[in-house]
Amino acid sequence: MADYYPVYVKTARSGRLKKIIQEAYDILNDCTLCPRKCRVDRLAGQVGICKTGEQAVVSSWDPHFGEEAPLVGRHGSGTVFFTHCNLLCNFCQNFDISHLGCGRAVSPGALAEMMLSLQATGCHNINFVSPSHVVPQFLAAVEIAADKGLRLPLVYNTGGYDRVSTLRLLEGVIDIYMPDFKFWDRHVAAETCRVPDYPAVARRAVKEMHRQVGDLVMNEAGVARRGLLIRHLVLPNGLAGTEAIMAYIANDISKNTYVNIMAQYRPCGRSNEIKALAAPLSRDAYRGALEAAEKSGIRRLDTPRRVFMFD
Repeated sequence: MADYYPVYVKTARSGRLKKIIQEAYDILNDCTLCPRKCRVDRLAGQVGICKTGEQAVVSSWDPHFGEEAPLVGRHGSGTVFFTHCNLLCNFCQNFDISHLGCGRAVSPGALAEMMLSLQATGCHNINFVSPSHVVPQFLAAVEIAADKGLRLPLVYNTGGYDRVSTLRLLEGVIDIYMPDFKFWDRHVAAETCRVPDYPAVARRAVKEMHRQVGDLVMNEAGVARRGLLIRHLVLPNGLAGTEAIMAYIANDISKNTYVNIMAQYRPCGRSNEIKALAAPLSRDAYRGALEAAEKSGIRRLDTPRRVFMFD
């Protein structure tokens, strides 16, 4: 893959990226960018569930070494954490960012400079964290950064609550999709995020992502270049529906899907509102999740690099 170029370079050079940006910004006039479909005029300063108007809000941007192994490599993943969220899980471990809005508004030009700075430090990719509600804004930044020499793969790091129509705008722009697949049961999704349609939306979204980029492909150093990587946070008391999710990934997406089964659940945010989420994850529950993946035929699992405390 010595001659590798991220897909957005060709898209920008062809002029198609400019058209995609305009189409994405047009959606903000009556916002249906995500499945919430708030229908507010964000360009006029109105805000919906995501509390974000015309400009994206960024809480932090830096090399990150706690991401999945194919993203981190030796020099880290260049993460840009967007403030606010379209999902708003009550147990979010970044509650101050997603719910409380810690961050500052940035122009596309400023966002482009962040991306170029991360490239200059040696990061292996640009990792957009919680980007579902700021697609037009980061697309505009990508166009600017690409013109100034950005050549890193773009990672769309999402909670999985994404409209297929919006994802289709990103074809030819995003190199690596990294969605969460959080819940299988619509009642759990309704109780934790007030989005009972989450399981159905996530299934459609993940399928579209895989159609665009396929299974995860890495270079000779084991660093991701293109493809799908799915995250799944194991929840206490089986609330995530891990077995059903692993079976869906194996049977309807690909048994070759790279999956990170995450063990770091701990009570955060407003998780105490739900009794079943009041305790940390047990070691047995995590082992059961790994066994569910193996039973489904999924073998490409991320290797944990942190030490987690189980009850």
